[in-house]
Amino acid sequence: MTKLLDCVVVEHSPNSQTIDKAVIWLHGLGASGHDFEPIVPELGLGELAVRFIFPHAPKIPVTVNGGYIMPAWYDILEMTLDRKVDVAQIIQSSDYINDLIDEQIKQGVPSENIIIAGFSQGGAVAYHNVLTNSRSLAGLLALSTYFATAEQVQSIPTNHAVRVRIDHGDYDNVVPAVLGVQAKEKLTNLGLSPSFTTYPMAHQVCMQQIKDIGRWIVDVYQAR
Repeated sequence: MTKLLDCVVVEHSPNSQTIDKAVIWLHGLGASGHDFEPIVPELGLGELAVRFIFPHAPKIPVTVNGGYIMPAWYDILEMTLDRKVDVAQIIQSSDYINDLIDEQIKQGVPSENIIIAGFSQGGAVAYHNVLTNSRSLAGLLALSTYFATAEQVQSIPTNHAVRVRIDHGDYDNVVPAVLGVQAKEKLTNLGLSPSFTTYPMAHQVCMQQIKDIGRWIVDVYQAR
């Protein structure tokens, strides 16, 4: 195992319960693990005890930004609908997330209680991680993102029944909503039953969506 990514960790445990559930949440291009940290108290999780892990992406040169070095899960080579990306780096970032999964398992969280979430770039890595993982996972939360490695994923080794929620903004001009629709169609063809929800927003999250995500997280864990 390589050195673990630095992470922001937030434990939601109102009554100091033992935590056996975790959400690993990946930020977007140029952001950090602090990006989604403030949403935890807004999710409305009630008495549910969950550990949130928000990893910081490595800093690498990003081609579409003139080679500028910034936090990124992979290099974006072209800003087209086809989203030409560095697939090898997506796979490497997925391996980093597997290391974080291993660490949570060591801390007493079974893989079946781990949700992988990601926004934009982070969502592309989340797709790849969950759909190629050899361990059973609880859920996949894909926010304003796209399935960058759809051509590489032709079958699902383990997570045939994983809960999948796909959210997108109607006015997203960074990752057009059509890419979310394409991801839903690909996952459906792979035998999954993803939900797809849009909100009147751009490339971002909104409060109504955050509340809906909180209810989804509670539902995923109560159904297990």
